[in-house]
Parts: sequence; structure tokens; C-alpha cells
Amino acid sequence: MKSKRMKSKWICGVCFLLCQITWSQSVFGKWKTIDDRNGVEKAVIEIYKEDGMLHAKVIEILEDGKKGALCTKCDGDKKNKPILGMKIMDDFEEHKDGVYKGDSLFDPEQAMTFRGKVWLDEENKNRLKVRGYLAFLHRTQTWHRVEEN
Repeated sequence: MKSKRMKSKWICGVCFLLCQITWSQSVFGKWKTIDDRNGVEKAVIEIYKEDGMLHAKVIEILEDGKKGALCTKCDGDKKNKPILGMKIMDDFEEHKDGVYKGDSLFDPEQAMTFRGKVWLDEENKNRLKVRGYLAFLHRTQTWHRVEEN
């Protein structure tokens, strides 16, 4: 009887550990954006799944002097709206090997929407590659996972 309980506890422990490993290797969660040009920490982005699609929004502004920033360069419904809470990725679909692609990757600083691609860094699953495309040109940023406490 004691052996069965011990075996059950061991199996539960392994399952819990595997769930933690799987979750930590997902694109979903909170990510810190870092300007690839000057190394400044910009914001924390939450990537989440809704209706089977990937979405992302700004949940924290990190850059000094920009905490209450409005999207002054934006047009339409985003014009003069707070960047905090703004959706920056919409309806990205999962493709092979955990890569997500979509047509709505929004950069509030440039007030531009790009086609985009998101995937985990192969060498470090706590880093996310985010690539924006405009015609044949592209730019890739590396975002860093925010560890939950």
C-alpha cells in the first residue's frame, strides 16, 4: 500500500514538472521588449491565446518618461490613445514548429502595422524572436521572458 502511494506521488511530481517545462517553452506569457538599437528596456507585453489565435498587448511601460504616453502618430481609432493596454498583435496563426504568423504587428512608436512572425529562440526558450516585415525588408527583435513570481 505504501509503495502505491509513493508511486502515485512520484508520478504526480513528474507530471507537474513536465507541465512546468512545457509552459516555460511556450510563446504565451509576459515578455520584456528591448530596443535593438540602443538596448533600452521599453515595455512588458502579454502574449495570450483567444479563439485559437495569438494576440498581444502592452501591459507595462518601462521606459522613463513614457509611462503615460499616447499614440500621437497613430491614425483612426488608435489616435491619441494610451499605449498602455494597446493591442500590438492580432490574430496570429500557429504554423509548423511553434511559429506564429500574422498580418497585424503594430509598432506604436512608428504608428505602423507590419506582417509579423513570432517564435522561441532555439538556443534559449526564455527569448522570443519577433520579426516585422514591410515588403521585402524585415527587422527582428529579441524579447526576454518575464519570470512570474
